[in-house]
Amino acid sequence: MRDSVAEVLGGPQPELSRRIRSICEDKNWGGMVCKLWPNVRYIRCVTTGSMKQYYPRLKHYAGEVPLLGGDYFASECCVGINLDIMQPPETTRFVLLPTAAYFEFLPLASDETNVVGEETVDISGVEVGKMYEVVVTTYRGFYRYRLGDIVRVVGFYNSSPQVEFVMRAPKSSSEIINEKHLMSAMESFQSVIRNAVAAEISEFASFLDLTLSPKQLKVYIEVREGCMFLQEEKLDESVEILRCGSSIEDSLGGIYMVDRQRGEIGPLAVSIVKPGSFDKLSQVAIENGAPASQYKPPKIIRNRQIVDFIERCIVVTVYLDG
Repeated sequence: MRDSVAEVLGGPQPELSRRIRSICEDKNWGGMVCKLWPNVRYIRCVTTGSMKQYYPRLKHYAGEVPLLGGDYFASECCVGINLDIMQPPETTRFVLLPTAAYFEFLPLASDETNVVGEETVDISGVEVGKMYEVVVTTYRGFYRYRLGDIVRVVGFYNSSPQVEFVMRAPKSSSEIINEKHLMSAMESFQSVIRNAVAAEISEFASFLDLTLSPKQLKVYIEVREGCMFLQEEKLDESVEILRCGSSIEDSLGGIYMVDRQRGEIGPLAVSIVKPGSFDKLSQVAIENGAPASQYKPPKIIRNRQIVDFIERCIVVTVYLDG
């Protein structure tokens, strides 16, 4: 295999190797894409939903290269296409393809934590401004299969709904926050720590621990290498900065706040984990059978084994008893 690839590539290219090494040794990776691929014209990507957190970093690496939004594909079928690829990718809207599958929609409750019953509406029954979970019946045999995607209807293209991806659907009514709440909380917290210590959040996830009384929400945050949160000699200072993270709770939604006020949920636990923890988690998941091309870091963790793995990587934990 190696010999075959080398033949196609024309053999070793030491000059190219030296150029790539020289580029990557630069401490400033802004516009790195143009330096590595001088002929690149655009980058097509997905930065909606939980992928939104990667947009600033991707934009930094892309420099002046335009970022274009992609189409809406699920593993089960094509759902929609992006007819306006020049709009910013984080605001991509998709026109549903009515011939790709038979689509139904489960209305989402007003509190955004669960769907309303099991009664669906079809593609002609959706309303602009409302959110739904997508249900598909495909040509390959999936019958009324819930994709687990929440979309918001923003308009119509001719008679086909135009939607924007919002988040992954909650799994049960017992969940007190969703991906949207957690993303909003992390955006607020990122602003706090960026101003305080110039730290960057690279990954995060949450877990609702129902084994405790009262139940407790735990948030795990991975920061870039070199952050003061990872320095043992600055641990006390790090704790004080983390205690300023009340902005996290303020963004976690109405149900969480009501439960906190009633004492039905304990103080929020915010943990900083070692750099690379979520990468190691992905390696474990892939080794256990998860497809590498489909794996996405979980935002709302529901598996106790994943939690046990992440908690072995914790550097410091602070409890926010607001």
